[in-house]
Amino acid sequence: MLMNWMEVEQLVRLALSEDIGYRDITTENLIGPDLRSMGVFYAKQEGIVCGIDVAERVFSILDPTISFNILKEDGDLIREGEEVARITGPTRTLLTGERVALNFLQHMSGIATKTNDLVDRIRHFPVKVVDTRKTTPGLRALEKYAVRIGGGSNHRFGLFDGVLIKDNHIRAAGGITEAIQVLQRRISHLSKIEVEVENLEQLREALSAGADVVLLDNMEPDMMREAVKINAGRAILEASGGITQDTLVEVAKTGVDLISIGGLTHSANALDISFNIISLKD
Repeated sequence: MLMNWMEVEQLVRLALSEDIGYRDITTENLIGPDLRSMGVFYAKQEGIVCGIDVAERVFSILDPTISFNILKEDGDLIREGEEVARITGPTRTLLTGERVALNFLQHMSGIATKTNDLVDRIRHFPVKVVDTRKTTPGLRALEKYAVRIGGGSNHRFGLFDGVLIKDNHIRAAGGITEAIQVLQRRISHLSKIEVEVENLEQLREALSAGADVVLLDNMEPDMMREAVKINAGRAILEASGGITQDTLVEVAKTGVDLISIGGLTHSANALDISFNIISLKD
């Protein structure tokens, strides 16, 4: 799993603390401490699995002796009725960790599934689907990982790892050229400068000032095609703003290099995955 495990550990512990509080009053009063069970995670709809290692970590934090048998890895296609994983251990632990594990697994699998669907729709075009910073607070690393598992690419992870001059930056700095020139003097020569533009006049200015990447914000496909002609390969062009599965192919046909879609992370439906105890062991 290509993730920062220290960050994952913190997120899982926070989620468990949020859900359990100081005790699981239902399970502790119903289930004896010595009862052991086997449980299974299974899909109730087709999709792309993501977050199985996070789900496993939920249970290993609760009880390191838990046996977690992964049947589907991140990135695998799973069909309705197929099992994702089997888990064996104290029944109390299985019941207490069930919801938190499902929350991570369903959410991340939903993002991976949506991303995979959109990437597949434009697989014949030389363009990448990328995510945005429109993520759930605290879960950005997990959500961006899920985008990669679904076949998409990551935009910047935060304000710290990529320059993007947006409309309000332009207003505050006095213009596109002014903003680019200041950044060219102050940031590393290894860093690319991306500028958001809303029309072709701004595009021309951004290109003249030396922008490395230009974000075409809320442009219609006809304007995007004209932007591609004007650009003539000088900068990387990113299409963004209101792009859906219905408009995706038309945008891909314009010749842009990147298509960024906030909906990959902020509005992907959770994949329907369930957990059932299937046997009890003394």
